[in-house]
Amino acid sequence: MFHQSFRRFSSSLIPAFRQYSVAGAATVAACSLGAILWKNDEDSALGFPQFVPLSPIVTPTTLTERVNIGSGWIRRKEEEVKDNKDELFYGQCLKRQMFTPVLPYPAWNYNWDGRMTPGSTLEAFRAGTQHLRTDPAEEEAENSDDPSKPQKRRRKKKSRHIILVRHGQYEEKQEEKDRVLTPLGRFQARATGRRLAQIAQGTKNFFPDNFNGPCHIKAIHVSDMIRAKETAELIAEQVQYYTPKNKMLLQPPDPLLNETLPAPMVPIRPDIPGATEEIDSNQERVEEAFRKYFYRDDGIMTDLDDETSNNELDDFEVIVCHGNMIRYFLCRALQLPPEAWLRFSTFNCSITYLVIRPEGLVVCRSVGDIGHLNYDQTTFSGYFGLKW
Repeated sequence: MFHQSFRRFSSSLIPAFRQYSVAGAATVAACSLGAILWKNDEDSALGFPQFVPLSPIVTPTTLTERVNIGSGWIRRKEEEVKDNKDELFYGQCLKRQMFTPVLPYPAWNYNWDGRMTPGSTLEAFRAGTQHLRTDPAEEEAENSDDPSKPQKRRRKKKSRHIILVRHGQYEEKQEEKDRVLTPLGRFQARATGRRLAQIAQGTKNFFPDNFNGPCHIKAIHVSDMIRAKETAELIAEQVQYYTPKNKMLLQPPDPLLNETLPAPMVPIRPDIPGATEEIDSNQERVEEAFRKYFYRDDGIMTDLDDETSNNELDDFEVIVCHGNMIRYFLCRALQLPPEAWLRFSTFNCSITYLVIRPEGLVVCRSVGDIGHLNYDQTTFSGYFGLKW
């Protein structure tokens, strides 16, 4: 029986190796022939694994609608969705609701926001030139001998610091107009505002350098839901009070940031009624919100003798929204499967801190940080503390 199973296992490898040996180099170079997955052979009594080729990665020419290669994600083909409307991915979520990465995991898409430059390509990283915050080709053109361009200039780029804040605890009632912050939720919001003010003030307790100096909070963005708007207003009051020189602008509410189920949940949550319909109705809107707020800086042209450091130019933006949205943004920004969003926890008024570098890399400084709140001030909606 062992020999029969082994022969079956060996024979199953032959077509797979034939398929990939001929075009092996092209597979590595173009990442277009798919990948190989280990899978248990259910027909084998001994459960020997076999190689199973995955579906090829969809290229732009095969799409029928909504191609967005720059964002690093593409929709499945329209005809595939139509033919397999209720097909499940390993029995866990609808395939049509999943995002397919341009490159297979864990490869990084260097053009995830459509703003890749010659200095931020994979080749630049391999050559070690990705940290240059100026574009040599553009600088050379800008500093030509053209008399109409008397000043020599260069493009300086900055990091974008995105600070995601979940709203404070609120009254969980049926009507949206009644979902206002609780007294504890208002306290949480003020404490979060003081924490952000500390970040804006900087510190002198460490070895002096540019990273420890004050920073400018460029804007506070907020969803159009009452609990988020009340939280943002209280945060803005605290930041303005403790850092009056920080001319921060509370932006108009943005419905794109409103709470919803942003993507399928893996592991599955069959206990959430209407999840499929809610995801269908809001998935495009949620992705639009991500593309609106998450991107690398294009830089500004400055004089060559400008001594302003790149760190002083960095932008700090606060986004006050909701737990589901924050977790989705986190997965998308780090190029992790968005279907994993529910594996994270974001407590009320917790801080999730992401930095988008000029070369397009994204770094996570914190996830769901509640260090500015005492334990008896820690809530996850109607739950208190951590032991629930």
